[in-house]
Amino acid sequence: MTKRKRRHRRSVDVRINWLQPHADGFKDWLTQRKYSPATITELVRLLALWGDWVRTSGFAIETLASGLTASALVFRGSKTARAPQGAAALFISYLQETNVLPPERHPSLEETWPTLAAFRRWMQEQRGIKDSTLDTYQAILVDLLASLGTDPAAYTAAAIRGFVLDRAKPHGRGRARGITVATRAYLKYLVAIGQCPVGRDHAVPSFASWQLATTPRFLGQSDLDRLMIACDGEDRLRDRAVILLLARLGLRASEVADLTFDAIDWVTSRITLAGKVRREERLPLTQEIGDAILAYIERARPRIATTRVFLTDTAPVHPLSRIAVKCIVRRALDRAGVKSVHRGAHVLRHSAATSMLRNGVSLAGVGAVLRHRSPSVTALYAKVDIGLLSEIAQPWGGRLPC
Repeated sequence: MTKRKRRHRRSVDVRINWLQPHADGFKDWLTQRKYSPATITELVRLLALWGDWVRTSGFAIETLASGLTASALVFRGSKTARAPQGAAALFISYLQETNVLPPERHPSLEETWPTLAAFRRWMQEQRGIKDSTLDTYQAILVDLLASLGTDPAAYTAAAIRGFVLDRAKPHGRGRARGITVATRAYLKYLVAIGQCPVGRDHAVPSFASWQLATTPRFLGQSDLDRLMIACDGEDRLRDRAVILLLARLGLRASEVADLTFDAIDWVTSRITLAGKVRREERLPLTQEIGDAILAYIERARPRIATTRVFLTDTAPVHPLSRIAVKCIVRRALDRAGVKSVHRGAHVLRHSAATSMLRNGVSLAGVGAVLRHRSPSVTALYAKVDIGLLSEIAQPWGGRLPC
């Protein structure tokens, strides 16, 4: 071996060795979380690269968390350049879990915004509102508190109106309506606990929205067929089961993500869902969907201790989130080559409704499957078929033309 090669080998050994006391435990930690051997090898290589920079910059084991922050500017840019940061973040998480480093503490919502924490508890206990909905509200309400303060006495009608209009200005009508819903819900809570005068929620401005003015977003049968074909194969068993639940039963993304084993009754062929505002709702478990779920459970689902049915298929393995379900749909649409402006999970809910209508199911039946509380919501789907409009059409009250 030449002198140059020996020097290179020594530098590599030094670069790896300074973290070596923790390297084997880190590999075992990754293995327990279902990372593949190839991925573990690559993560250790990237960790060595990052560790070389950290040591040269004067950081030690005790200050690795600060080193991660400091290295962000060095390893930013392309995806390849950022990769060492990801390996380092995993390594620090391992050290924190094994008490080599103190666990990173993030201030709780109770500490940062105690009024919003109280609002969340009240909405869950009194209204049965789900966490996913409250998470959507929270980002808007943090802006409300940052803009108007935490003292409800400052929430005058003019201040509320000004906040909503400013917050909604960069967004379209749908997002603007979401801002009004969150703000109005918080003001109603303040009225209920006596911190705002009755009627203060009426100060929230409304944005124009004509009932039944839009056309439902849906995929045609040929696109749905291509989508299902794109989910064929042993490596797509999870995706097939997820998309069948969305496209056949019209489940929401959060309902698929939250599905548990005890919600499936294989004897009576039913699925029990925890709907909005704590309502329990039951849907039929068809043969096609049941077979797809069983195939996933028996042949592809990772074996981890959780009652949730659907899990990630790459490490770290954990239950799917609502966003992950949407990503599954988006990737399946890309594989199928389906050209659609709307690429989220909700387009399959609309597709399920229109497909049922075109196969002879009544509007009332569609509303029952989709669990609509108001018939007027289901009436929107009649617009996909002129013949169905007769079920909701009102007689003309004007004069006939001359």
